[in-house]
Amino acid sequence: MATKKQFNSFEEMLASSEIPVLVDFYADWCGPCQMMTPILEQVNAHLNGRLRVVKIDTEKYPHIATQYRIEALPTLVLFKQGQPVDRIEGVVQTPQLVEHLKTII
Repeated sequence: MATKKQFNSFEEMLASSEIPVLVDFYADWCGPCQMMTPILEQVNAHLNGRLRVVKIDTEKYPHIATQYRIEALPTLVLFKQGQPVDRIEGVVQTPQLVEHLKTII
């Protein structure tokens, strides 16, 4: 699903993406966050090439979580052209998430 890439900054990664980026803000200790992993793998398969899925560990990058006002986990934020355009909090099943994202991307 996710490929690991190095960027100088989160903003650089968002700005350099030619397709929308769905960021999964999570923590290892969060049970619902763990439930989202296979869901996001399925979403990525359904929307392959139309969307990039990125995971941000809020424990390792608290400044990014604070910057985007992440108050609940998991939180998904969809970025287009480097700007947040949608936010989803909590677990969402694959069919609903795919349909919702199709209307935005």
